[in-house]
Amino acid sequence: MAKRTTNRPQKRLTFIDIIKGNFLNRDEIKIHYKFFLLLFVLMMAMIYSNHLVNKKIKIVNALKEETEEYKSRNAYAQSKLIKVKMESQLGKEVAADSLMTLESHPHKLLIKLDSSDAKTK
Repeated sequence: MAKRTTNRPQKRLTFIDIIKGNFLNRDEIKIHYKFFLLLFVLMMAMIYSNHLVNKKIKIVNALKEETEEYKSRNAYAQSKLIKVKMESQLGKEVAADSLMTLESHPHKLLIKLDSSDAKTK
C-alpha cells in the first residue's frame, strides 16, 4: 500500500513560532533538512573565521605598539651616539689646540642695582 499524501492546510508562520523554534517541526523543514544543516555549518564556519581574524588583529596591534616603542628607543640611542661622537670630536680638537678642561667651574656674579643708582642715571 502506498502512503497517501494528505493536503492539510499549513498554519501561517508567526514571529512567536520562530522564537519558540516551532518552525523546525514543519513539513517543509523536514524535507530540506540537508540544506538547513549546510547553512548552519556555513554560519558556524563564518563565526569561527571571524573569531580568528579578531585574534590576528589584536596580535597585529600589539606588534605595532611594540614596533613604535623600538623605533623611539632606536631614535633615542642614535641621538645619544651622535652627541657622544660630537663630544669626542670636540675633545680631539681642544687637545690639538692644547686647551685644558677646567678644574673648577666658573662662578656666577650677581650685580644688584640699588634704586638710588637707577634714578641718577
